[in-house]
Amino acid sequence: MPGSKAKSHPELEQPRAFKERIIGWVLLLCGLVSVVTTAGIVAVLLTETWGFFREVSLEQFLADTQWTPLFAEKHFGIWPLMAGTMLTTATAVVVAVPLGLLSAIYLSEFAADRVRRLLKPVLEILAGVPTVVYGYFALTFVTPLLQALIPGLAGFNALSPGIVMGVMIVPVIASLSEDAVFAVPASLREGSYALGAGKLATIFRVILPSAFSGIAASVILGLSRAIGETMIVAIAAGQQPRLTLDPRVPIETMTAYIVQVSLGDTPTGTLEYRTIFAVGMTLFLMTFCLNLVSHRLRQHILRGGLQ
Repeated sequence: MPGSKAKSHPELEQPRAFKERIIGWVLLLCGLVSVVTTAGIVAVLLTETWGFFREVSLEQFLADTQWTPLFAEKHFGIWPLMAGTMLTTATAVVVAVPLGLLSAIYLSEFAADRVRRLLKPVLEILAGVPTVVYGYFALTFVTPLLQALIPGLAGFNALSPGIVMGVMIVPVIASLSEDAVFAVPASLREGSYALGAGKLATIFRVILPSAFSGIAASVILGLSRAIGETMIVAIAAGQQPRLTLDPRVPIETMTAYIVQVSLGDTPTGTLEYRTIFAVGMTLFLMTFCLNLVSHRLRQHILRGGLQ
Protein backbone atom coordinates (compact mmCIF):
# COMPACT_ATOMS: atom_id res chain seq x y z
CA MET A 1 0.00 0.00 0.00
CA PRO A 2 1.09 3.62 -0.67
CA GLY A 3 2.88 5.15 2.29
CA SER A 4 3.47 1.83 4.03
CA LYS A 5 7.07 0.91 4.83
CA ALA A 6 8.56 -2.10 3.08
CA LYS A 7 9.13 -4.92 5.52
CA SER A 8 12.81 -5.69 5.89
CA HIS A 9 14.15 -9.26 5.95
CA PRO A 10 17.66 -9.14 7.48
CA GLU A 11 17.78 -12.95 7.54
CA LEU A 12 17.47 -12.94 3.71
CA GLU A 13 19.81 -10.00 3.11
CA GLN A 14 22.70 -11.40 5.15
CA PRO A 15 23.53 -14.42 2.87
CA ARG A 16 23.36 -12.18 -0.23
CA ALA A 17 25.78 -9.70 1.36
CA PHE A 18 28.12 -12.57 2.27
CA LYS A 19 28.04 -13.91 -1.31
CA GLU A 20 28.74 -10.47 -2.68
CA ARG A 21 31.74 -10.12 -0.38
CA ILE A 22 33.05 -13.52 -1.55
CA ILE A 23 32.62 -12.51 -5.20
CA GLY A 24 34.33 -9.19 -4.47
CA TRP A 25 37.32 -10.99 -2.89
CA VAL A 26 37.54 -13.42 -5.84
CA LEU A 27 37.51 -10.55 -8.34
CA LEU A 28 40.12 -8.68 -6.29
CA LEU A 29 42.29 -11.83 -6.24
CA CYS A 30 42.01 -12.17 -10.03
CA GLY A 31 43.01 -8.53 -10.47
CA LEU A 32 45.99 -8.93 -8.11
CA VAL A 33 47.16 -12.05 -9.99
CA SER A 34 47.12 -10.08 -13.25
CA VAL A 35 48.98 -7.13 -11.71
CA VAL A 36 51.59 -9.33 -9.97
CA THR A 37 52.14 -11.38 -13.14
CA THR A 38 52.67 -8.24 -15.22
CA ALA A 39 55.01 -6.78 -12.58
CA GLY A 40 56.98 -10.05 -12.51
CA ILE A 41 57.37 -10.10 -16.29
CA VAL A 42 58.55 -6.46 -16.33
CA ALA A 43 60.95 -7.15 -13.43
CA VAL A 44 62.51 -10.14 -15.23
CA LEU A 45 62.82 -8.12 -18.43
CA LEU A 46 64.48 -5.21 -16.62
CA THR A 47 66.88 -7.48 -14.67
CA GLU A 48 68.07 -9.49 -17.66
CA THR A 49 68.21 -6.41 -19.90
CA TRP A 50 70.38 -4.65 -17.29
CA GLY A 51 72.71 -7.70 -17.34
CA PHE A 52 72.91 -7.43 -21.14
CA PHE A 53 73.76 -3.73 -21.12
CA ARG A 54 76.47 -4.27 -18.51
CA GLU A 55 78.43 -6.13 -21.22
CA VAL A 56 77.18 -4.34 -24.36
CA SER A 57 77.18 -0.56 -24.57
CA LEU A 58 74.13 1.39 -25.68
CA GLU A 59 76.23 2.71 -28.58
CA GLN A 60 76.86 -0.84 -29.84
CA PHE A 61 73.14 -1.57 -29.53
CA LEU A 62 71.94 1.54 -31.36
CA ALA A 63 74.80 2.49 -33.72
CA ASP A 64 75.84 -0.88 -35.17
CA THR A 65 74.10 -2.02 -38.36
CA GLN A 66 74.73 -5.76 -37.91
CA TRP A 67 73.10 -8.29 -35.56
CA THR A 68 75.27 -11.40 -35.18
CA PRO A 69 75.41 -12.25 -31.44
CA LEU A 70 75.51 -16.01 -32.14
CA PHE A 71 78.53 -15.78 -34.50
CA ALA A 72 82.25 -15.76 -33.65
CA GLU A 73 82.46 -12.09 -34.69
CA LYS A 74 79.68 -10.61 -32.59
CA HIS A 75 77.67 -7.51 -33.46
CA PHE A 76 74.75 -6.23 -31.40
CA GLY A 77 73.06 -3.63 -33.60
CA ILE A 78 69.28 -3.89 -33.17
CA TRP A 79 68.40 -2.15 -36.46
CA PRO A 80 68.40 -5.27 -38.74
CA LEU A 81 65.80 -6.92 -36.47
CA MET A 82 63.78 -3.71 -36.24
CA ALA A 83 63.95 -3.27 -40.03
CA GLY A 84 62.60 -6.81 -40.55
CA THR A 85 59.84 -6.22 -38.02
CA MET A 86 58.79 -2.88 -39.51
CA LEU A 87 58.97 -4.24 -43.07
CA THR A 88 56.55 -7.10 -42.41
CA THR A 89 54.35 -4.83 -40.27
CA ALA A 90 54.18 -2.13 -42.95
CA THR A 91 53.22 -4.75 -45.56
CA ALA A 92 50.51 -6.05 -43.23
CA VAL A 93 49.10 -2.56 -42.66
CA VAL A 94 49.07 -1.79 -46.40
CA VAL A 95 46.97 -4.95 -46.93
CA ALA A 96 44.77 -4.72 -43.84
CA VAL A 97 43.78 -1.04 -43.73
CA PRO A 98 42.02 -0.84 -47.14
CA LEU A 99 40.37 -4.25 -46.72
CA GLY A 100 39.32 -3.61 -43.14
CA LEU A 101 38.08 -0.07 -43.75
CA LEU A 102 36.11 -0.98 -46.88
CA SER A 103 34.60 -3.96 -45.06
CA ALA A 104 33.59 -1.68 -42.19
CA ILE A 105 31.99 0.84 -44.58
CA TYR A 106 30.05 -1.91 -46.37
CA LEU A 107 28.82 -3.52 -43.16
CA SER A 108 27.70 -0.25 -41.56
CA GLU A 109 26.42 1.75 -44.55
CA PHE A 110 25.39 -0.64 -47.34
CA ALA A 111 24.67 -4.11 -45.92
CA ALA A 112 21.17 -5.02 -44.82
CA ASP A 113 20.77 -5.69 -41.11
CA ARG A 114 20.46 -9.47 -41.67
CA VAL A 115 23.57 -9.51 -43.88
CA ARG A 116 25.49 -7.44 -41.33
CA ARG A 117 24.59 -9.81 -38.50
CA LEU A 118 25.70 -12.75 -40.66
CA LEU A 119 28.93 -11.39 -42.17
CA LYS A 120 30.44 -9.73 -39.10
CA PRO A 121 30.81 -12.97 -37.06
CA VAL A 122 32.08 -14.78 -40.18
CA LEU A 123 34.72 -12.07 -40.64
CA GLU A 124 35.76 -12.33 -37.01
CA ILE A 125 36.35 -16.09 -37.42
CA LEU A 126 39.59 -15.15 -39.22
CA ALA A 127 40.89 -13.85 -35.91
CA GLY A 128 40.46 -17.32 -34.38
CA VAL A 129 42.61 -19.19 -36.91
CA PRO A 130 45.90 -20.34 -35.25
CA THR A 131 48.84 -18.28 -36.44
CA VAL A 132 50.89 -21.41 -37.20
CA VAL A 133 48.28 -22.24 -39.86
CA TYR A 134 48.72 -18.74 -41.30
CA GLY A 135 52.50 -19.31 -41.33
CA TYR A 136 52.36 -22.51 -43.35
CA PHE A 137 49.73 -20.92 -45.62
CA ALA A 138 52.21 -18.11 -46.33
CA LEU A 139 55.09 -20.54 -46.95
CA THR A 140 53.35 -23.21 -49.03
CA PHE A 141 50.69 -21.22 -50.92
CA VAL A 142 51.28 -17.46 -50.96
CA THR A 143 55.05 -17.60 -51.58
CA PRO A 144 54.86 -19.95 -54.64
CA LEU A 145 51.99 -17.83 -55.99
CA LEU A 146 54.01 -14.63 -55.62
CA GLN A 147 57.13 -16.27 -57.10
CA ALA A 148 55.15 -16.81 -60.32
CA LEU A 149 54.40 -13.07 -60.42
CA ILE A 150 57.52 -11.45 -58.93
CA PRO A 151 60.90 -12.49 -60.42
CA GLY A 152 63.68 -12.91 -57.89
CA LEU A 153 61.42 -13.49 -54.90
CA ALA A 154 63.24 -15.77 -52.44
CA GLY A 155 61.63 -18.81 -50.83
CA PHE A 156 61.82 -17.02 -47.47
CA ASN A 157 60.95 -13.34 -47.77
CA ALA A 158 59.21 -10.47 -46.01
CA LEU A 159 56.41 -10.03 -48.54
CA SER A 160 54.34 -13.20 -48.17
CA PRO A 161 54.27 -13.25 -44.33
CA GLY A 162 53.45 -9.53 -44.40
CA ILE A 163 50.48 -10.11 -46.70
CA VAL A 164 49.19 -13.00 -44.60
CA MET A 165 49.64 -10.97 -41.42
CA GLY A 166 47.53 -8.28 -43.09
CA VAL A 167 44.77 -10.82 -43.71
CA MET A 168 45.08 -11.92 -40.09
CA ILE A 169 44.50 -8.41 -38.66
CA VAL A 170 41.67 -7.49 -41.06
CA PRO A 171 39.03 -8.61 -38.50
CA VAL A 172 40.56 -6.34 -35.84
CA ILE A 173 40.47 -3.27 -38.07
CA ALA A 174 37.12 -4.12 -39.73
CA SER A 175 35.26 -4.92 -36.52
CA LEU A 176 36.45 -1.91 -34.48
CA SER A 177 36.12 0.47 -37.44
CA GLU A 178 32.60 -0.79 -38.12
CA ASP A 179 31.69 -0.09 -34.50
CA ALA A 180 33.12 3.44 -34.79
CA VAL A 181 31.33 4.15 -38.10
CA PHE A 182 28.07 2.65 -36.85
CA ALA A 183 28.24 4.89 -33.75
CA VAL A 184 28.25 8.13 -35.79
CA PRO A 185 24.97 9.92 -34.94
CA ALA A 186 22.24 9.60 -37.56
CA SER A 187 21.67 13.36 -37.35
CA LEU A 188 25.01 13.95 -39.12
CA ARG A 189 23.96 11.68 -41.99
CA GLU A 190 20.54 13.33 -42.23
CA GLY A 191 22.09 16.80 -42.18
CA SER A 192 24.44 15.86 -45.01
CA TYR A 193 21.59 14.43 -47.09
CA ALA A 194 19.50 17.54 -46.36
CA LEU A 195 22.26 19.69 -47.84
CA GLY A 196 22.14 17.66 -51.05
CA ALA A 197 25.16 15.40 -50.54
CA GLY A 198 25.09 11.91 -52.00
CA LYS A 199 25.84 8.61 -50.31
CA LEU A 200 29.57 8.53 -51.07
CA ALA A 201 30.08 12.22 -50.25
CA THR A 202 28.37 11.68 -46.89
CA ILE A 203 30.55 8.66 -46.14
CA PHE A 204 33.89 10.20 -47.06
CA ARG A 205 33.27 13.82 -45.93
CA VAL A 206 31.05 13.36 -42.89
CA ILE A 207 31.02 9.83 -41.48
CA LEU A 208 34.68 8.84 -41.82
CA PRO A 209 36.04 12.14 -40.38
CA SER A 210 33.58 11.82 -37.48
CA ALA A 211 34.73 8.24 -36.79
CA PHE A 212 38.42 9.01 -37.32
CA SER A 213 39.42 8.43 -33.69
CA GLY A 214 37.86 4.95 -33.61
CA ILE A 215 39.32 4.04 -37.00
CA ALA A 216 42.78 5.22 -35.93
CA ALA A 217 42.52 3.21 -32.70
CA SER A 218 41.61 0.07 -34.68
CA VAL A 219 44.60 0.57 -37.01
CA ILE A 220 46.96 1.04 -34.06
CA LEU A 221 45.63 -2.12 -32.37
CA GLY A 222 46.11 -4.07 -35.60
CA LEU A 223 49.60 -2.58 -35.95
CA SER A 224 50.45 -3.61 -32.40
CA ARG A 225 49.32 -7.18 -33.07
CA ALA A 226 51.31 -7.34 -36.33
CA ILE A 227 54.49 -6.17 -34.57
CA GLY A 228 54.12 -8.87 -31.92
CA GLU A 229 53.25 -11.68 -34.35
CA THR A 230 55.67 -14.60 -34.06
CA MET A 231 54.73 -17.83 -35.82
CA ILE A 232 54.01 -16.45 -39.31
CA VAL A 233 57.36 -14.64 -39.58
CA ALA A 234 59.26 -17.49 -37.89
CA ILE A 235 57.97 -19.94 -40.52
CA ALA A 236 57.87 -17.86 -43.71
CA ALA A 237 60.26 -14.88 -43.36
CA GLY A 238 63.58 -16.69 -42.78
CA GLN A 239 66.25 -16.15 -40.12
CA GLN A 240 68.67 -13.74 -41.75
CA PRO A 241 68.81 -10.37 -39.95
CA ARG A 242 69.64 -7.71 -42.51
CA LEU A 243 69.16 -3.98 -42.74
CA THR A 244 67.06 -3.70 -45.88
CA LEU A 245 63.80 -2.32 -47.22
CA ASP A 246 63.54 -4.96 -49.98
CA PRO A 247 60.56 -7.26 -49.14
CA ARG A 248 61.74 -9.92 -51.61
CA VAL A 249 64.70 -11.16 -49.54
CA PRO A 250 64.87 -13.22 -46.32
CA ILE A 251 64.80 -11.16 -43.14
CA GLU A 252 64.44 -11.83 -39.42
CA THR A 253 62.07 -10.08 -37.04
CA MET A 254 62.51 -9.50 -33.33
CA THR A 255 59.97 -12.17 -32.40
CA ALA A 256 61.52 -14.72 -34.78
CA TYR A 257 64.95 -14.12 -33.19
CA ILE A 258 63.51 -14.69 -29.71
CA VAL A 259 62.06 -17.99 -30.92
CA GLN A 260 65.39 -18.98 -32.51
CA VAL A 261 67.40 -18.43 -29.30
CA SER A 262 64.72 -19.90 -27.04
CA LEU A 263 64.86 -23.31 -28.74
CA GLY A 264 67.41 -24.48 -26.14
CA ASP A 265 70.78 -24.47 -27.95
CA THR A 266 71.99 -21.31 -26.16
CA PRO A 267 73.23 -21.81 -22.54
CA THR A 268 71.21 -19.95 -19.91
CA GLY A 269 72.90 -16.94 -18.31
CA THR A 270 75.26 -16.20 -21.20
CA LEU A 271 75.41 -12.93 -23.09
CA GLU A 272 73.85 -14.64 -26.11
CA TYR A 273 70.95 -15.76 -23.91
CA ARG A 274 70.45 -12.25 -22.50
CA THR A 275 70.08 -10.82 -26.01
CA ILE A 276 66.52 -12.18 -26.13
CA PHE A 277 65.61 -10.01 -23.13
CA ALA A 278 67.17 -6.91 -24.71
CA VAL A 279 65.20 -7.61 -27.88
CA GLY A 280 62.09 -8.39 -25.81
CA MET A 281 62.40 -5.11 -23.91
CA THR A 282 62.66 -3.20 -27.22
CA LEU A 283 59.57 -4.99 -28.49
CA PHE A 284 57.77 -4.32 -25.19
CA LEU A 285 58.50 -0.58 -25.40
CA MET A 286 57.28 -0.42 -29.01
CA THR A 287 53.97 -2.19 -28.32
CA PHE A 288 53.53 -0.29 -25.03
CA CYS A 289 53.78 3.04 -26.85
CA LEU A 290 51.28 1.89 -29.49
CA ASN A 291 48.84 0.62 -26.85
CA LEU A 292 49.21 3.92 -24.96
CA VAL A 293 48.29 5.88 -28.10
CA SER A 294 45.36 3.55 -28.72
CA HIS A 295 44.19 3.99 -25.12
CA ARG A 296 44.32 7.79 -25.47
CA LEU A 297 42.26 7.61 -28.67
CA ARG A 298 39.73 5.33 -26.97
CA GLN A 299 39.42 7.81 -24.10
CA HIS A 300 38.87 10.56 -26.65
CA ILE A 301 36.08 8.50 -28.24
CA LEU A 302 34.40 7.88 -24.87
CA ARG A 303 34.56 11.56 -23.94
CA GLY A 304 33.03 12.42 -27.29
CA GLY A 305 30.28 9.87 -26.71
CA LEU A 306 29.43 11.32 -23.31
CA GLN A 307 29.17 14.88 -24.60
